[in-house]
Amino acid sequence: MKIHEYQAKEVLRVYGLSIPEGEVAYTPAQAKAIASKYGGRVVIKAQVQVAGRGKAGGIKLADGSQEAEEKAKAILGMDIKGIKVKKVLVSRAVDIKKEIYLGITIDRSNRRAVAMASAEGGIDIEEVARVSPEKIAKVYIHPLLGLTEYQVRQMGYSLGLDKDKLKDFSPILRGLYKAFVEKDASLAEINPLAVDGEGRLQVVDAKILIDDNALYRQKDLEAMRDLDEEDPYEREAREKGLSYVRLNGNIGCMVNGAGLAMATMDSIKLYGGEPANFLDVGGGAGAEKVASALRIILSDRNVRAVLFNIFGGITRCDVVAQGIMAALGEIKPSVPMVVRLVGTNEEEGRRILSQANLITASTMQEAAQKVVELSRG
Repeated sequence: MKIHEYQAKEVLRVYGLSIPEGEVAYTPAQAKAIASKYGGRVVIKAQVQVAGRGKAGGIKLADGSQEAEEKAKAILGMDIKGIKVKKVLVSRAVDIKKEIYLGITIDRSNRRAVAMASAEGGIDIEEVARVSPEKIAKVYIHPLLGLTEYQVRQMGYSLGLDKDKLKDFSPILRGLYKAFVEKDASLAEINPLAVDGEGRLQVVDAKILIDDNALYRQKDLEAMRDLDEEDPYEREAREKGLSYVRLNGNIGCMVNGAGLAMATMDSIKLYGGEPANFLDVGGGAGAEKVASALRIILSDRNVRAVLFNIFGGITRCDVVAQGIMAALGEIKPSVPMVVRLVGTNEEEGRRILSQANLITASTMQEAAQKVVELSRG
């Protein structure tokens, strides 16, 4: 789950990190009032959960409250990568002399958290990793020992910090790691961590992603979820207990099991098609859940064909078939559909589906070929 920059900063502030004062404004008049309270130069930042706000014109400096009102008026209502800006963060501007990237995430191949730092902060860290990976320092954090003092010094020295700044850097990195662990984050990032004109380290921008599987114990963070920022299909799927990610293709996929879902998408790509979604109905999905999944798939106007790839283990094939029939009776779809049912009660499942004259396949490869051909028709 994503949270906004201003929310991430408030989380990190609790862990003792130095963050410039700032408040959220929903109108230009509110932005003016906040800027007037702070005095001097402020920065107006669009609060949308996408990258590239600055390049899109969603971050502007303002000298004084009148200019802050004008800049907020220009940003509010903007469309940034398909998301309308409904609020801005107005905060004291920082006299930035140096920008540092600092982040902690999960390295699944090493099965532990990794802290990363780069003196090339303030820009797209993925681009730095691609072009100049040697400019990113990494330390792997032992799950029992945690972040050690020598690792903190190692990161600080890699950034070229002197001993005085290292004293300020240590609590920042430690606080970031503590927040990462205690908030069940999959990513905790500061970009940039700025060295200001007085040599102080300040968090100018922050980003935190929360592991959805841990939200049951992070109720305060779950309350920060901004539903307006989420894809409506993905939001509905989550409410129905489905694992769904919307993609840019035109072949809808309904599969039970994450691994099988990935293999199905790969098969579609292999035969020249483009999946419209990842959708895992789960191992014990009932007819109602299957019907909900199909309704979500067919709600996407880009879908021109649908592939059902069901392995009947925990989920019986006849139950899946009943769910498909229930959804077809309600939605009356106009797109062709290919069904592959294998496993428990597959004969009964196929018999049920034969009433709808759906196209069947016995292998995943055959099913992928057929649905790709139909999507082009």
